[in-house]
Parts: sequence; structure tokens; C-alpha cells
Amino acid sequence: MLSAFPYTVMAVVSAVDLTAGPGVGFLPLVSLGPAFAGLVGGWRRTAMIGLAACLLCVGLGMYNDLFESRRGLTALLSVVGVTVAGVAAAVMRQRREAELASVRSIAEVAQRVLLRPVPRGMGPLRIAVSYTSAVAEARIGGDLYEVVTSPSGVRIIVGDVQGKGLEAVESAAVVLGAFREAAHDEPDLSAVGERVERALSRHLSGERFVTAVLAEIGDGPFATMLNFGHPAPLIVRPTGAVGFAAPPDRSLPLGLTVHGTEPPLPYKVPFAHGDQLLFYTDGVTETRDAAGRFYPLDDRASLLKDPDPEAALRSVREDLVEHADGPLHDDAAMLLVRYRTVYGRARR
Repeated sequence: MLSAFPYTVMAVVSAVDLTAGPGVGFLPLVSLGPAFAGLVGGWRRTAMIGLAACLLCVGLGMYNDLFESRRGLTALLSVVGVTVAGVAAAVMRQRREAELASVRSIAEVAQRVLLRPVPRGMGPLRIAVSYTSAVAEARIGGDLYEVVTSPSGVRIIVGDVQGKGLEAVESAAVVLGAFREAAHDEPDLSAVGERVERALSRHLSGERFVTAVLAEIGDGPFATMLNFGHPAPLIVRPTGAVGFAAPPDRSLPLGLTVHGTEPPLPYKVPFAHGDQLLFYTDGVTETRDAAGRFYPLDDRASLLKDPDPEAALRSVREDLVEHADGPLHDDAAMLLVRYRTVYGRARR
């Protein structure tokens, strides 16, 4: 459709010029052809359409005897000038598109390094992840997640870096790097949190911080959690009961040890066959609709009924985007953990 538009414009201008006669002065509008070509096509195609427009201008000018006066030459110069400008615009646009494609490619590589794909299954657990960056061009932001197998069980982190841009990505890389190392080495979740806190404190400056929730799921019917000022995970029981795995006491985020507060204490949450844990960042629950209402995540827990955890999480993401009625204004990450059980029936 767009590729044929320059030709359509030139054909319409020619028809109007032939019908209305030379007195109306439509001939310079033939330059609209190369002008539109420069917006949507390459520079070679723009030059070819510009050449066709020049030939058309010469033909119409000779037919209407416009070259006996300055009007024909003026019209031709207009077409030539617009063609040159269209070719220059096409060259600049193609260069910008190439640069943008390069930036996107680099961002995708950085995202694969920073936010590695999590395994779909770990022991009795099934896991799915959804990540939507508010910076669509970069496809990466300040939300973070990771799942690691350790001698103590499966260890998980989901967090949100204050701020946006490259500084947020750098802080997320520090947190994830420290967690990946500590999750394998440290005997308990509190020690993992302390390692991440120390690494981040060396990196951050001023009042920047990272909210995060750490979890450890072992062989017992419990999940151990450590919450650094992050939204409490949503827990969905096989009976349909829904609640939030909130910590007994609110703690400051990672990076704010300068205030001298006590670190958070680990707490246990019942987590057995058929249960689901949904970790998320505030980009999910703080998404507003046109009326300013926040996204009611707990009321949408029924969307997690799909036996496939990835499909279940995709349903939540689609509902979130529909609630926002447009692009999200903040990064939104979700990580769903469930046992290999479909509503009371164990998988074999």
C-alpha cells in the first residue's frame, strides 16, 4: 500500500493537471511522489521515483507549453530539489534504522546474559517467567529474576531496581551476579541476602536501592522467604483460596544499610502439591486503567488455572496489558512457581 502511494500521487496530480489546464498550476505537486518515497523507501527507489517525476514534469510542461515561460523551469527545479531532499532523508533514515537495529541486537544479547532463561522444571517444580520492559526499544529494564539449584533446594530472587536506564541495568547485573554465586555457596537464605547486600552496597551511591524477595523451596512442605521491601508474592491454593505471602515485619530494600536497620528475618510459607507462588514486581500491581484503578492481581488469580504455567502467565500478561489499555509505563516481571500437580492430581 505505502510502496504504491508515490505513484498514485503522481498519477492523480497528472490527471488533475491535464483536466484543469496549465492555468491552475498543479504541475509542481508532482514532487509529492519523491517526497513520500523518501519517507517510506530506500534512497535508490526514491531516486528512481524522482527521475520518473522529472520526466513526467518535462512531459506535462511541454504538453502545456510551460517551458516557454519560467513556470515550466520552476516546476522542474521544484521536483529536482524535492528529489534530492528525499534521497538525503532516505539515506539518513536508513542509517538511523541500522543503528536502532544494532542497539536492539546488543540489548537482546545483554538481556540474555543478564536475565537468562530459567528452566521450565526443577525437581517437583514447574516454572514460567514473563518480562515486559517499559522501554520497548531496548527490551530491557531494571526488573530482575533468577532461579538457581543449590544443595538446600531451589533458590529464587525477584527484584526491582529503583530508577531506569543503564544505571538500573548495571545495578540489576550486580544483584544477579552476587545472588548466583551466593545461592550455590551459602548454607541458608539469610547468608545469601547478606552477600547480595554487601555486593550492592559497594556498587550503589546516594539513596538508590533495590527491592527484592528471595525464596528457597526444599523438600519440605514450606517455602522459606526473605523480603527486602518487595511486594509480597501471591499464593494460590488448589482450593482456589488466594492470599499474599507477606513477611511478619516490613524491611528496607537492599542498598539502604546506611540507615542501620536490622536485616529482614526469613519466614516460612506453606507450599505443597497444587499450590502456586506468583512473584512479581510493582510494575504489575501499580499498572492503572483509564480510571486510575490499580491492577487487581489477587482478583485475577483465576487466570492461573491453565495446566501449562507458561500459558497461565501469558493470560495474566495479556489481561494486564488490556487493563492498561496501552503500553505499560513501568517494567513488569512475573515468575510463576507451581508443583507438578494439576489441581490435586500428581503428574506421572
